[in-house]
Amino acid sequence: MKEEGGTLVSRYVKITFAVSLYWVISIITVFVNKALLSELKLDAPMFITWFQCLISAFLCIFLHLFSLLYPKLLKFPSGNPFKVQNMINVLPLSILFMSMITFNNLCLKNVGVSFYYIGRSLTTVFNVMFSYLLLAQKTSLAACACCGVIVMGFWLGVDQEDLAGTFSISGTVYGVLASASLALYSIHTKKVLPSVDNEIWLLSYFNNVYSSIILLILSGIFGELKNVQEYTNLYSALFWGFLSIGGLCGFAIGYVTTLQIKVTSPLTHNISGTAKACAQTVIASYWYHEVKPFLWWISNWVVLLGSAAYTFVKQREMEANYSNKYTRV
Repeated sequence: MKEEGGTLVSRYVKITFAVSLYWVISIITVFVNKALLSELKLDAPMFITWFQCLISAFLCIFLHLFSLLYPKLLKFPSGNPFKVQNMINVLPLSILFMSMITFNNLCLKNVGVSFYYIGRSLTTVFNVMFSYLLLAQKTSLAACACCGVIVMGFWLGVDQEDLAGTFSISGTVYGVLASASLALYSIHTKKVLPSVDNEIWLLSYFNNVYSSIILLILSGIFGELKNVQEYTNLYSALFWGFLSIGGLCGFAIGYVTTLQIKVTSPLTHNISGTAKACAQTVIASYWYHEVKPFLWWISNWVVLLGSAAYTFVKQREMEANYSNKYTRV
């Protein structure tokens, strides 16, 4: 009994650590990327995403080499991202990973950090939709009702942003696409992890190698490389400092996202992301000295309460299924 209690405490410590780490890294990443896209006025969101993925890929290579030299200090899994079977297994997930962070940056480019929460609030709704379409997992009427509340909060937030004169259609669309990408990424991660022996470091390495190649090509096609060449602050230490920090954050966010999914679940990861975004909204409104109307804040609370209710409903359903399973036995 004592051993079981110790195991349970250890599990909760791991979950708490993973969730807390995800919150800190994710919030820092959002503010750094917002500074790059808005304050430093670099019109190249895909290039920024490419640089983040490139830094992450090189960091993975460095850690692997370090582990070979000092195996007692660090263990880093080895793997060839250009092996055909690895590409078949991981490349679809990498496309979702690339889409998720690219749409995040495009959303941030067009909306304020405070509205970023509302713009990204439909992840849970998409998770339910894709779980049904891809996994044939049905959702109860109560859980669907909670999703309806989230959608209502989303529309109220959009309406209030429009009345304030700061609404961006493109930014909102990118936010919705980012939410859909995140939901798909969360679901697919659980499927792909066994193909890399459940090694999140290795999966992060593959994701970033594939994404950096694809994003470099897309940056050239959409003219972003030309924008970078013509950027007035290209040789500024501040610019490269922010870009490097963004790259380190990009490496960290890929790892902590996968870690959180691994120690919890895709659903818990999505709910954690929603709650984190709420805290992020409060921080952003204070940081940027934004004054929002009462109904604008109500929309945030509607989304948060809808997400919390959804979590509660799903937890009760899982407990009931678990109880019924062992009652029949």
